Amino acid sequence: MNWHFKLATKRMPKLRKPVLIEGLPGIGNVGKVAVDFMIDSKNAKKLYDVFSYSFPHSVFVNENNLVELPKVEIYYVKGKSRDILLLSGDVQPAEEKSCYQFCETLVETILKKLNCKEVVTLGGIGLQKIPKEPKVFITGTDPDVIDTFAKKHDVKKELYGIVGPIIGVTGVLLGMAGKKGIKSIALLSETFGHPMFLGVNGARVMLKILDKEYKIGVNLKRLDKEIKELETDMVKKANEFSEVSKKSVKEKLSKKIRDDETNYIG
Repeated sequence: MNWHFKLATKRMPKLRKPVLIEGLPGIGNVGKVAVDFMIDSKNAKKLYDVFSYSFPHSVFVNENNLVELPKVEIYYVKGKSRDILLLSGDVQPAEEKSCYQFCETLVETILKKLNCKEVVTLGGIGLQKIPKEPKVFITGTDPDVIDTFAKKHDVKKELYGIVGPIIGVTGVLLGMAGKKGIKSIALLSETFGHPMFLGVNGARVMLKILDKEYKIGVNLKRLDKEIKELETDMVKKANEFSEVSKKSVKEKLSKKIRDDETNYIG
């Protein structure tokens, strides 16, 4: 087996109608920010460590100047009426085949075993500018589930023509879980599409929706405080990155024209 899910607790907890919420790195990291915030603020308990030789061949240097292998983990939180599984990590599966293998293994060996009946994946929609009030869109595998959720939380379901393929675990897990009869939806929040931008505001909008739907009990005031501390610096950096990118494109285009080469910018 290419993907190994190792139990990280001595005793498996009894979970009540668990729902899995996925938030791995992606556009604006909105899903990762949202899930990591839930893990930290709710003192979630680790349930599984995930390892694979398909992880990127790199390590991270942590705040103690020591190296760490990339990791993916599953945590759980005891909810009021149902329990929440939280899938987070440093990386996505590195290749297309490994992404499918990861999602299939997760569904077949973990979600079925834990009798998980619902999956929510989180992702970002990259825009050219920082959205002041990010909109959240919904898609999934069951039109009735989508309609009910969209009306209840006032999220938009008209995604066709707005986004292209939903890449990575956020998309593939959605399809794999749905294929196995598990209710599956994706919440996609607008965010700035620059790879260095951290979409905290987009994550906050999704957290508000998730908290209302699943009664998680997250402290959004704490996140608001973090947003205020980060927002000014993020906007400044994003604007700087934007200017650098524009300058770089102009320089490259000028060089191409000088060299009598054809160049298309899409």
